[in-house]
Amino acid sequence: MFVITCPHCCEAREEEEFHYEGEAFIARPVDPEAESDEAWGDYLFTKKNPKGWHWEMWNHATGCRKILVLKRNTANHIIAGSWTLSDARKEYDNERATA
Repeated sequence: MFVITCPHCCEAREEEEFHYEGEAFIARPVDPEAESDEAWGDYLFTKKNPKGWHWEMWNHATGCRKILVLKRNTANHIIAGSWTLSDARKEYDNERATA
């Protein structure tokens, strides 16, 4: 179990109050109608499952019910931070630009 701080209501709560929504920042195909069935299936169902740092979306299900983004190490559950969607995107883009 780990503790997540919601950036919307600024409450630090146990993970049981949150619902995992999936990988963050998955690029949607520009023209879904032009995608092959295989490519569309990959977009829908093939997700990363890394051991290490990972950007994830969570819902504060029993709290404010808003979506937030975590950068979490999946090996040891250390959380580097939690952000609103717009702030997380800026953080994610800055991280990728400096890498």
